[in-house]
Amino acid sequence: MSTYVYMKVLESAPERYDRGIHRLSGGTIASIYERVAERVAAPGRRVLDVGCGTGGVALACAARGARVVGIDVNPGMLSVARDKAARRLPAPDVDWIELGAMELEDRFAPGSFDAVTSCLAFSELSPDERRYVLRVALRLLHPGGSLVIADEVPPRRRAARVWRRVRRLPVVFMTWALTQTSTHPVGGLADAVRAAGFADVVEERLGRDDFAIVSGRRAAGAS
Repeated sequence: MSTYVYMKVLESAPERYDRGIHRLSGGTIASIYERVAERVAAPGRRVLDVGCGTGGVALACAARGARVVGIDVNPGMLSVARDKAARRLPAPDVDWIELGAMELEDRFAPGSFDAVTSCLAFSELSPDERRYVLRVALRLLHPGGSLVIADEVPPRRRAARVWRRVRRLPVVFMTWALTQTSTHPVGGLADAVRAAGFADVVEERLGRDDFAIVSGRRAAGAS
């Protein structure tokens, strides 16, 4: 599965992002977009995709009939997403908005969405930022609404965590040389979703146990 540090290089050249992520994921990233979309998207449902990048999840949701708002802070990524959307017939129902995750609370009213999604964006946030986004996502969902997050996570077994670090080293060194940027997978993601107040939290592990799709629901009465 792709690593955040290499993703930062790809984000500096958005037109190469999709090809790079496809290769780094071993060709599985498109199926992950579909897995996320099939959990939340249906005709008429309103979906917010946080950190939408070049539109993988947003377009997969729109293809299932959802009305989607995709936000990203990177204008180059949004430009690629708009170009991809414009080439599709019929045109997908997506609003692309240049907006940072920390600005969500000021832009959308409570209960605006049936679902909130995010793929490969939480690993770019600090722990405090993740807590903020989860808190605001709960507020933006109407009761019964769904949250689905897909991202890198640490493998559960110690040996697998060690092997993962070894495999990542060449990419980490190369990316640090290019961007002076590094980070780690998102630890405790399912627990953070529960702590934010979501109910029925489920974690599905993928790949080499180093990628997860975490889903939850806003229960009636959650604040």
